[in-house]
Amino acid sequence: MLPQGLIDALIDRLGADRVLTDRDALIPYARDWRGQFHSTPAAVLRPRSTEQVAGAVSLCAQAGVAVIPQAGNTGLVGGSVARSGQVIVSLDRLTAVRSLDIDNDTITVEAGCILADVQRTAAAEGRLFPLSLAAEGSCRIGGNLATNAGGVNVLRYGNVRDLTLGLEVVLADGRIWDGLSGLRKDNSGYDLKHWFIGSEGTLGIITAATLRLFPALAQRETAFIAVPDPAAAVRLLGEFRRASGDNCIACELLPRLALQLVCRHIPGCRDPLDEPAPWYLLVELASPAAGEWLADALQMVLASGLEDGDVSDAVMAGSLDQAAALWRLRESIPEAQTREGASLKHDVSVPVSRLPAFVSEAGAAVTRAMPGVRVCAFGHVGDGNLHFNLSQPPGDDGDAFLARADEAGRIIHDLVATMGGSVAAEHGIGRLKPAALRRYRSPVAVELMRTIKRALDPDNRLNPGAVLDREP
Repeated sequence: MLPQGLIDALIDRLGADRVLTDRDALIPYARDWRGQFHSTPAAVLRPRSTEQVAGAVSLCAQAGVAVIPQAGNTGLVGGSVARSGQVIVSLDRLTAVRSLDIDNDTITVEAGCILADVQRTAAAEGRLFPLSLAAEGSCRIGGNLATNAGGVNVLRYGNVRDLTLGLEVVLADGRIWDGLSGLRKDNSGYDLKHWFIGSEGTLGIITAATLRLFPALAQRETAFIAVPDPAAAVRLLGEFRRASGDNCIACELLPRLALQLVCRHIPGCRDPLDEPAPWYLLVELASPAAGEWLADALQMVLASGLEDGDVSDAVMAGSLDQAAALWRLRESIPEAQTREGASLKHDVSVPVSRLPAFVSEAGAAVTRAMPGVRVCAFGHVGDGNLHFNLSQPPGDDGDAFLARADEAGRIIHDLVATMGGSVAAEHGIGRLKPAALRRYRSPVAVELMRTIKRALDPDNRLNPGAVLDREP
């Protein structure tokens, strides 16, 4: 399926062990994490350096072959799958930590570094790299950057875009842009790195990044709180931020259904509270300053919430192990939903102030359209990002339920749009949502994206079909 001689040229450039064409060898790279998208790549390339990535991209460009970048392959929107005749460039061998500048509080790493390894490297030097995801043990920095990953600490530290000072990128023609700056102030023209962060490999292949570090945390207080509704959760969020001096680093909302599913399907998980509640809040306060004042702030807000009716019960973690057990309840929700049966997933965001109304109105709308559906809306109340997931009614046919994905998505996304939100909060567009991008972003915004794509990849050879699926 590839032009004659291309495989030989790639082997000459990369080495035989870095050019995979055997069907069995391609399997680990040939499907997405959810199993919704299946690749049929003609080859998988595993370069060991930026120069080898550039060489491979150059050869493919000359041969007119599309290139699909792939990092940890943990994405949720099919953004790193290939079609027949396309080549996957895996970054899983670019794993070097190139430099660690403690005085500048930066670390420069290659795109194949696993997120948890970057966290550990920073921690060994008394620093914090705050990006934290459920998939941090397998996702890689290149994919985090390509999707502008968020996670649980966005409330305090921002998305990965906010944690990035510089990039190294291989362009569509094989040239290398070295933008690995460690500067926090640089107004010398356009800030080019932001074109590539969140572009899902459609404008260039990120091969390395210089990332911001922060002082290691000396205090960390975690609580699991029963609340009556999302409105109470939003009010408590404001109180926690004020009482802690804006040291609330995570604030996660869970419905009763999510906790039930986790306790039912995930071994070792249990309800940490004695009585059931309709909603729960998982809150973490943390600071690099020594002391115990965050525990006092947490207790003060909880006491006030009990008096006001915003809190009905709560448990504070007394150790790191107890905190980890509470976080496991939150992080196990997707797996528990999968074990329960078919589910429809929606990664959306609205302004925090509109979140309670959105949960109420969206829940009512999907229930009217799909009687018996179970709404499992959970996520990052601190930044307005909810995973508004739907579980099939008990006993229903799973395939029939999944066949209504477009109907459910339209109901939810239309409401998101009316509230000034986004239909792709942190997972990206990939191959799952290009139609939604066209529907819900303005024509001017979409045309600007197409203009940038045409400028940087005029032949549409970098991850074609992702984000922008076709010309108008």
